[in-house]
Amino acid sequence: MSKGYIPKDLSFDSTAREKLIKGITKISQAVKSTLGPCGQTVLIESPDHLGGITITKDGVTVAKSIFLDDPVENLSIQMMKDAASRTANVAGDGTTTAIVLTEALIKNGSEMLSDKGNKTEVIKEIQSLSKKILKDLDKQSKKIKKNDLLDVATISANNDKEIGHIISEAYKKVGVNGIVTVEKSMTSETYAEVTNGIKVDRGYTSNLFINDQRKDECVLEDVKVLVCDTEISNLLQIESVLKPIINNQQKLLIIGQCSQNVINTLAANVVRNGLKFCNITPPNFGYKQHELMQDIAIALGAKYFSEKTGDDLSLITEQNLGKADKIIVGKDSSVIIKHNQMTDEIEERIKELKVQQDNTTHPEEKKFINERVASLSGAIGCIYVGGNSDVEQKEKFDRVDDSVCAVKSALDEGIVVGGGLALYNIAKDLVKDDIKLKDRSMARYILSQSIVAPFEQILKNAGIDPDSIKLTKNKNYGFDVKNEKYGDMFKLGVIDPLKVTKNAFINAVSVATTILSTNAIVTHARIRQD
Repeated sequence: MSKGYIPKDLSFDSTAREKLIKGITKISQAVKSTLGPCGQTVLIESPDHLGGITITKDGVTVAKSIFLDDPVENLSIQMMKDAASRTANVAGDGTTTAIVLTEALIKNGSEMLSDKGNKTEVIKEIQSLSKKILKDLDKQSKKIKKNDLLDVATISANNDKEIGHIISEAYKKVGVNGIVTVEKSMTSETYAEVTNGIKVDRGYTSNLFINDQRKDECVLEDVKVLVCDTEISNLLQIESVLKPIINNQQKLLIIGQCSQNVINTLAANVVRNGLKFCNITPPNFGYKQHELMQDIAIALGAKYFSEKTGDDLSLITEQNLGKADKIIVGKDSSVIIKHNQMTDEIEERIKELKVQQDNTTHPEEKKFINERVASLSGAIGCIYVGGNSDVEQKEKFDRVDDSVCAVKSALDEGIVVGGGLALYNIAKDLVKDDIKLKDRSMARYILSQSIVAPFEQILKNAGIDPDSIKLTKNKNYGFDVKNEKYGDMFKLGVIDPLKVTKNAFINAVSVATTILSTNAIVTHARIRQD
């Protein structure tokens, strides 16, 4: 064998897809039994094989724990994990739904399509019809009301009313645009507290800063914060504060523009030396950026180093840094928590902004100032999750985290009828439509047979035959599995966030069409030693 070359295994056509489908079936079997109010839990052995156990109903947690020996089967597992993770990252929930939909689309698609058929056109038609399905979901949705918060939170928390009540009350306190985070409690009790904080619409500049792999976030406590709009092109510019932070094993968040070389150096020290750094870029642009950065600096008790005011970054000292009790930095946004009460400086800033708001007639400017006031005075809710054991606490934490994200998604885009009924309604309409083109007919059939899968799986997990359920022409009319009764799903409180349903469907179609169009797979050859 030539040096530098790794032997490959090749799989083609139906043989390749059969292996992919086999892997998908395995992960789906492990995950789909958790779906719905009657879903079952999954036990997961710890990666170190030392006896640790995770008990969960969280689809993405189950999916991320699965690895298969067969390289082709494992490729499909990785694709399913990606679909689940993307759904969780965007909508916070719906990972199990995404996996159930993906499996159904692939199985129905592979049964209808042959290697020599019109596969390409059918897949194009599936992608085209998917856009129509998303529009139909939008039409079914309605804005969430305060009394709906409890239902969304309860359903996402596996129908735990106590958790649902805690989360809904937290959101009522912080407001529609408020932020709620989740922490582990030091006691067995689960409760909510409201503290001060600020949200920044910017995420980490390198994924190497991530230390919470499940949520793809950088989470640090007791953090020093540097706020500047001067580009940091060399770490020597901030050497005066960087050295004591490293020597004292402190943590640092830089809110400012850093060169790629600086970002890479910071990230390398995080990975190799275990240092606790993170960087986000300044929010917005132009004069708005300057004002937002001033707000952030005031909120955190930092000096704002700005080129506009002639500040020299090389003169920075430790006293110029702000402080945060905790930072949660995601891909696109960050939450900075500060437990201290509102300072005189913050109150004065808010008064100034309210005067500006009264003096402007421009609607967009009024909106911008209002957002700044809300940010400076913004309360951040925190749910502290307790448990009588580590296993119990971990399982409850996952449910609370999913529920918090589901409520946020519902507040963002509204709600649809739950229990898989929203997609089930669309499936019925797809079958009714007059179809003339063969490719379109096949695409409609695949989609109509597939998008009912979550609805049917929820019933199966409850021990109910889907064919026994009798529905009416009223699209809000469905069957409440938990309470075993028919009625208006909105009135019964069986609802799902629109954002969750849409993103589960989007990611399922993406993975399914990729696999259905696959004709060759290249993997590293596995050499087994007896």
